[in-house]
Amino acid sequence: MWTDQAASAAAPRLLERAAHLETLQRTLAAVEGSSRGRIVLVAGEAGVGKTALVRRFCEQRHEVKILSGACDGLFAARPLAPFLDIALAVGGELQALGESGARPHQMAAALLWRLSGQGPTIIVLEDMHWGDEATLDVLRLLLRRIESVPVLVFVTYRDDELDRAHPLRLVLGELPWGAAERLAITPLSAASVTELARPLGIDPAELYRKTAGNPFFVTEALAAGTDGVPDTVRDAVLARAARLPARARRLLDAVAVLQPQAELWVLGAVAPHGPDDLERCVGSGMLVARGPTVGFRHELAREALEQTLNPTQALRLHRAALQALSNPPDGVLDLARLAHHAEAASDREAVLRFAPAAGEKAAAVGSHREAAAQFSRALRFADEAGLDTRAALLDRHAYECYVTGDFDAALASGELALECHRKLGQRPEEGDALRSLSRLLRYVGRLDKAAEAGRRAVEVLESIGPGHELAMAYCNLSHLYMSVEEVEGTLLWGSRALELARTIGDLEAELYALINIGVIELLSGSPQAVEKLEHCLQRASEAGLEEHAGRAYVSLTWWGARSRSYAAAHRYVEPGLDYCAEHGLDLWRPYLLAYRARSQMAAGAWDEAVESAGLVLRDPHTSPVARVTALAVTGLIRARRGDPDARPPLEEAWAMAEATGELQRIEPAAVARAEAAWLEDRPEAIVAATDSALKLALKRNSPWVVGELTCWRRRAGLDEEVPAIAPEPFAAQLAGDWSRAADLWSALGCDYEAALALADSGDHEAMRQALAEFQRLGAKPAAALTARWLRERGARGLPRGPRPSTRRNPARLTAREFEVLALVARGQRNAEIAQRLFLTEKTIDHHVSAILGKLGIRSRADAAAAARRLGIELPA
Repeated sequence: MWTDQAASAAAPRLLERAAHLETLQRTLAAVEGSSRGRIVLVAGEAGVGKTALVRRFCEQRHEVKILSGACDGLFAARPLAPFLDIALAVGGELQALGESGARPHQMAAALLWRLSGQGPTIIVLEDMHWGDEATLDVLRLLLRRIESVPVLVFVTYRDDELDRAHPLRLVLGELPWGAAERLAITPLSAASVTELARPLGIDPAELYRKTAGNPFFVTEALAAGTDGVPDTVRDAVLARAARLPARARRLLDAVAVLQPQAELWVLGAVAPHGPDDLERCVGSGMLVARGPTVGFRHELAREALEQTLNPTQALRLHRAALQALSNPPDGVLDLARLAHHAEAASDREAVLRFAPAAGEKAAAVGSHREAAAQFSRALRFADEAGLDTRAALLDRHAYECYVTGDFDAALASGELALECHRKLGQRPEEGDALRSLSRLLRYVGRLDKAAEAGRRAVEVLESIGPGHELAMAYCNLSHLYMSVEEVEGTLLWGSRALELARTIGDLEAELYALINIGVIELLSGSPQAVEKLEHCLQRASEAGLEEHAGRAYVSLTWWGARSRSYAAAHRYVEPGLDYCAEHGLDLWRPYLLAYRARSQMAAGAWDEAVESAGLVLRDPHTSPVARVTALAVTGLIRARRGDPDARPPLEEAWAMAEATGELQRIEPAAVARAEAAWLEDRPEAIVAATDSALKLALKRNSPWVVGELTCWRRRAGLDEEVPAIAPEPFAAQLAGDWSRAADLWSALGCDYEAALALADSGDHEAMRQALAEFQRLGAKPAAALTARWLRERGARGLPRGPRPSTRRNPARLTAREFEVLALVARGQRNAEIAQRLFLTEKTIDHHVSAILGKLGIRSRADAAAAARRLGIELPA
């Protein structure tokens, strides 16, 4: 906690932070000793002393290079603000990148390259709770590769301002295991407040009662220098400022408006002053000089002063700031700040000039949420603008909301844009607006409305003639049919789009059409489909068609869960997540995470599957399609474990999926509800859960869905004919060849499904194997059902499951990972482990990578020692 003891000449003191400083030193030593990066998350409420702790630690590290940057609290934040601060300090290529409007992946790559060639470096990223989308993308990329460079990253943020859906919380949820240290900074104790208050003759108990030990509140109360304790921090800040001369106070007001910092040249234009005035403000402890800028020591103090400005005074300062920032010495306009001051100055013309430009700049670097906020700001001032201006802003706002997954806002703006284009008689724009509206309606599951808008778009645009808009409208109809897995419609409209696109040289429409066709071919089992989609991915990436590159990544993974092609699809997941992070494609990330959750569930990594699904569910802008899958995974794993709260997510998933007519939504929800009913021994519920889904799957000729649903109905007692299209694992199971079915499932890396096949067999030995597998996976209800069936057949001496000692799991290894770890520790190679466990070598590769990451080690040779160090008892 910093305290200047009411203008005391003594050095600032830091109380109750010794343990935190020791942790920071230990973490830095680990970075220096291993050359592997680490991150420290410094969290706490506003004013608790996060910045003070980090600054004190950095001040004592003269031998380490320190780079720092901060986010700002503007309504629409400056894209990449903290990394632009760092780029300015570093200079060279990094600064040039920042000034040229680099994308997040370019900034991250350049920063990592710069760090890799140096000794240990400390990077301080402050106020990350205000981070814009591009900043969080750079942070995400930096964290994913942090162990490759010798860097210690401090991230400070207000944890009390992070709700469950806050974008930063989603980033922190993806932190690599073992690479992060979390420091929760708490308020001061009553004893420390007493130590500070008594020398000044202030009642410590009253001070503690009114401040709750918050260091900033305490400091401001003490610095106010009054006999009593002000009732609010605002009063404390104002009392402190009141001791300054009038011109110095006016300077403070100007700095309060000029967030996030005040450049000296701007400050001189907004509030003319002499050098003594600035020195008084700095000397009082209110302001801190940082190179060519000044700012408040604490954001709360700035907010307190800004909130007390009368409207006339605030308007005058914002107008002065707008005028000054419109004519910078270097000629480079800070569009986000200009838009902020233009709105605060109620300058409609300036808002319409700067906010759209700021939105375009934000979108160009992948800060799509900030772009949407800027277009929203412009729309608030566009009532008196022309219809054409308003229509253009609505189009841009709708698109930016679409790529961030804010479908409600996108739909609202899209409908208004369509109305404007119709009034203006702009037929091409009307057709394109209908196509965009159709796309949005499809995502939210309103397929009839989506089809109606899509067909109308084609009618409007065909009346005009060939062009990009018509090609995209054909693509949209192809996508609609692909989403419901109708082969004929997908190929018909996809072929029309492809022919037109190639005729007019439209690469975007060509790739869009090829991806739609590739997906339907993939679902039909075409061996060339993956190659076609990979080719689309490469061409889209090279051409900068980011939305379609993201679509290709999703196409190569999402549908792999349907046919259990996890080994083939898995190689695209992490690169796809990286690509989406680099380009701000929040629309596609949830699909990749939901796929990952399904693949982890199939591999027996249930804890990890729940975490991946949780990242989808906590994101308020998740596509409804991905949300259904994440809900199904969450509910099904709870059901498999016997947890009491399995039904709510399953029922929510079904409610979202049932009316859409899309098998990709209905399949995971229906299958999960059927299995949950089986685990609860409710056969009649299995039939109800699968009836409509099976009819749809048969209509769509979807073999894997048909096979799985038929198997669940067989377990419910329905002796239906085995569908001819059922794929081999299901066909073998339905034909009674349980041994072959179990082998096929094991070869696919689906151990739970293999155990289900063995449990269906009626063979004592096979059922005992199933029981052991269910117990190993922690599938208590399935184990209980299997044990009951065995006892009904006369079996005795059944195992009770793993001993309690084997369940101690500080590294959160899954049951399968325990087994693999034991074999790795014995020196067995992946091929040998795969052969012993009847799994593919790629599945074992995945397990070994996960184990090394969880144990925080680099090599297989360290596995046994790390396990012993953590107290993990390896199975014999």
